[in-house]
Amino acid sequence: MRRLEDEFREYFSVKHVFLVSSGKAALAIILNALHSLAPNKRKVLIPAYTCFSVPSAIVKAGLKVSLCDIDSTTFDFDYKLFEEVINNDILCVVPNHIFGIPAEIDKINSLCRKKGIFVVEDVAQGMGGSYKGKKLGAVGDVGFFSLGRGKNITCGSGGIIITNSDLIASAIGKEHARLGSLGITETIKEFFKVMILSIFIHPSLYWFPSGLPFLALGETIFYKKFPTKRFSGMQAGLLKGWQKRLEESNRIRKENAKYFCSALASTLTFHNCASIPYLRMPLILENREIKEKLYSISHKNGFGISYMYPTPINEIEEIQDHFNGRTFPSASKVAERLLTIPTHQLLKQKDREEICKLFNVG
Repeated sequence: MRRLEDEFREYFSVKHVFLVSSGKAALAIILNALHSLAPNKRKVLIPAYTCFSVPSAIVKAGLKVSLCDIDSTTFDFDYKLFEEVINNDILCVVPNHIFGIPAEIDKINSLCRKKGIFVVEDVAQGMGGSYKGKKLGAVGDVGFFSLGRGKNITCGSGGIIITNSDLIASAIGKEHARLGSLGITETIKEFFKVMILSIFIHPSLYWFPSGLPFLALGETIFYKKFPTKRFSGMQAGLLKGWQKRLEESNRIRKENAKYFCSALASTLTFHNCASIPYLRMPLILENREIKEKLYSISHKNGFGISYMYPTPINEIEEIQDHFNGRTFPSASKVAERLLTIPTHQLLKQKDREEICKLFNVG
């Protein structure tokens, strides 16, 4: 385990690394640590369109979810609104590099440091990506990654926390020391999930694992409860050779993204295609009807095109009463019109051609 931590320290050029059971566990641990450093602050500002696991972790940490609308062309914060909503009550801001698209971390750092607000990079979908020559996750005060299913690299589940701050690392270390370990039953279950997905990840075969309810594939869930545990030896073993695999995965994702950008240029608009190892390529369609039509055709033919998060954060049933009826128009637009194209390394030329045909004809 120590060797793996050392490998991550070297790769991300950071001083401190902590390995835990999942990405959402990583965020919950970070939030607990930061709150111990600033106990009078309880608000965590996040984009109004992001993974439901992010507010899940905030709630688990006993903190308050605060939202800022997004720019629907970049999926980053709308910075005109961002400057209006950050204040001295906010503990931290959690920008997300959604789909692997880097958020404007320098801008966020500059605005937050003036108010004593921590910056926590959510790099669950962007491991290995860069921002102005620095690895994502190492630009803010602290960053976290997910090693879960469908990410740039996976061992079935798992999370990584990185920071260069001795103060933050000390607080995280205290939280990490309290963690228990995954039980044998949990470990075997995770191993079984990895084996199933490694066999059936190809879009044309995805119907099989997606039909197994315990995998929860394609579901967006607000987790009321989830374990925060240490990283297991099994997870560490499945990461053997992770750096070579990550670089190869991201190289292929870039190539596939470049292909789709070129082939669909006359039909769709993409964001900064050439340099991003997209986890999936996001497409904002003209309306919900077109989105549903294209998804239905894709699902029937096994093209691997998928939805993302079904609602903005303020419409999650379990926490919607926290926002006093506020709405976030750009986040709502994205939730209503977004489809995503797969970019992983098992896509064949025929798969890419069929996906492009669908969008060009549709």
